[in-house]
Amino acid sequence: ADDARPSAAGRAEPALDLTGAGATFPYPVYSRWISEYLARTGVRINYQSIGSGGGIRQLVEGTVDFGATDVPMSARELASAERRVLHVPTVLGAVAITYNLPGVAEPLRLSPEVLADVFLGRVRRWDDPRLAALNPGAALPDADILVVHRTDGSGTTYIVSDYLATVSRAWASGPGRGKDVRWPVGVGGQGNEGVAGQVKQTPGAIGYVEATYARQNRLPVAALRNRAGAFVPPTIEGVAAAAAAATAGLADTTDYRVSIVDAPGEASYPVASFTWLLLDPSARDTAATAGVVRFVRWALRDGAPAARELGYASLPEALAARVEARLAALPGGTGAP
Repeated sequence: ADDARPSAAGRAEPALDLTGAGATFPYPVYSRWISEYLARTGVRINYQSIGSGGGIRQLVEGTVDFGATDVPMSARELASAERRVLHVPTVLGAVAITYNLPGVAEPLRLSPEVLADVFLGRVRRWDDPRLAALNPGAALPDADILVVHRTDGSGTTYIVSDYLATVSRAWASGPGRGKDVRWPVGVGGQGNEGVAGQVKQTPGAIGYVEATYARQNRLPVAALRNRAGAFVPPTIEGVAAAAAAATAGLADTTDYRVSIVDAPGEASYPVASFTWLLLDPSARDTAATAGVVRFVRWALRDGAPAARELGYASLPEALAARVEARLAALPGGTGAP
C-alpha cells in the first residue's frame, strides 16, 4: 500500500513521519539514532538543530512533534506554555575549559573559585599566585589572560554559567545563569567553532566548548577540582559519575528538570548536564506522540553504544529505568520500542 513501508523485519507498517527541532549539542547522537531507527522501523524523523530556544518555541507553538533543549524550561515558561510539557533526559554531556598555553605540557588544573575569578576578570594574569599554587611546576607564562566566550545564546553557556553561579556568590549575584549572560571581560566567538578558533590563535586565551567538540578537535582541556577535592577531566566516566551522584535521591514525582553541576563524588566532573527531549503528551496528533515515545524508549534501551562512541554519557541504569517507566505510561508507551 502507498501508506505503508516495510520494516527491518520485512512486514508492512503504517508510514510515520515525525518532526523535531532544538538543541545543537545532542545533534550528532540524535542523528545517529534517527538513522538507525529508520533502518529498524521505517519511521522517518526530521530533526533540525536550531538551538534550545527554537526547540522550546516550536514545541509550544505545536509546529513539531518534539522539541529538544540543553536548558530546562523555567517554571514561568511552563506556566505560560498553555500545554503540558514533559522533560525527558536522553544523554549527558559536559562543558570543557580549553586554553592556549604553549609552554604547559600537563593539563591545566583549576579550582571552582579561581575559574570563576578568571571569568569575572579578577584573575588577570597566568602567573597569578593562585594559578601557580594549583599548578606547581607548570611553566605558566608572564602574560595576560584573554577570556573567550560565546556571543550566541546557547545551552553550553547556560551549563557553564549554572556551574559558576553554583560555586561563586560573586558570579551568582553578577552575570548569573542564562543562555546569554553579560560577560565582565573577554571577547566573543560564534558557536564552539568561534570560541575554539579564538583560543587556538591567541596564546594566553581561555574559553569553554562542549566536551565532545574538544575531544573531536583534540583541544587541550583543564582538569577541574570537584566537591570531593579531586581534579577531574571532562570524560564520559566523569559525567556518568556526576549524573549518578546527583540523581540518586530524586523523588518518584520528579520532572527531571534537575541540574547536576558541582555534583558530589570523587569521580564526578563538575560541569556536566543532561540534555532533554520535550514532549507534549496531550497533543492532538496521538499517533505522532506515540511514535516519539516509542523512539525515545528504543533510544534509551538500544542507543547507548552509539552515544558512547560519539562521546556522550548514557543515563545511569537506575535513572534510565525510571524514565522508561514514566514513558510507558504515556500514549503509545506500552507498544514495542
